[in-house]
Amino acid sequence: MSVTVPAPGRMEDRTVVITGASSGIGRAAAIELAALGADVVVVGRNPERTRAVAEQAGGRSYLADFERLDDVRRLADELLADLPAIHVLANNAGGIGPRRETVDGFDVTFQRNHLAGFLLTNLLLPRLITTAAEAPAASVRIIQTSSGAAASGRLRMEDLDTRRGPWLGGWRAYSASKLENVVFTRELARRLAATPVSAYAFHPGFVASGFGNGGALVSLGQRFALSPEQGAQPLVRLAATPDVPAPSGNYFDRLKAPGRLPKQADDAGLAKALWSASEVRAGLR
Repeated sequence: MSVTVPAPGRMEDRTVVITGASSGIGRAAAIELAALGADVVVVGRNPERTRAVAEQAGGRSYLADFERLDDVRRLADELLADLPAIHVLANNAGGIGPRRETVDGFDVTFQRNHLAGFLLTNLLLPRLITTAAEAPAASVRIIQTSSGAAASGRLRMEDLDTRRGPWLGGWRAYSASKLENVVFTRELARRLAATPVSAYAFHPGFVASGFGNGGALVSLGQRFALSPEQGAQPLVRLAATPDVPAPSGNYFDRLKAPGRLPKQADDAGLAKALWSASEVRAGLR
């Protein structure tokens, strides 16, 4: 049975951390959540844009380049030092890039879309759990921006960096990383089952933004795309609605769950394997 995430409620006295918030749906979500009363923490890698969004949202700005895992670790240290409570972590940073390695030695799309968010989530998780102990029931959430591309993604544990096979303009790596977002969310929900913290992933729809570095097909399609404000609605609602009408671990296609996904999304063994492999790559063990 399909369910729809309800309209957002007020967010006074709640702290929301949004990565990738200097533009696109992250920027739109930050501004709308601030208007709902949230204390919004804007994370981006462009200093001018990140500060500008934080000023517009009346929040704080933090800089981090997710192509550098040391930046993610520094960001986590800064957030833990500055934020006594975190009610919502929105892992929204990501995109599609050329075939190249980061300074950490991983494919840039894999690291930006999955590994950096995986690391940040794990580093902030104790603070989210302690926040949930004092917050209203089911109000502390981790939200992952995925994509409808997850439906065509395929996880290859032996080739998480998409080093084999055709590159296809980065779409194989991108769709795999978006499926990883969902698989990670489901394993995270399983691991958090004994806590008050919940986790959700969503597809924002096809949004008019700087996504895809202005490729011809993307640019053509954006003529018919959603605005960033429309694309941000699933994130805003999943962050701010008093009650999400779906169990933790669900994937929303825009505002409805469950969204269409490949069989690998339901493979619990694969989810555990991805978690373990990500821990090693992120230096968590």
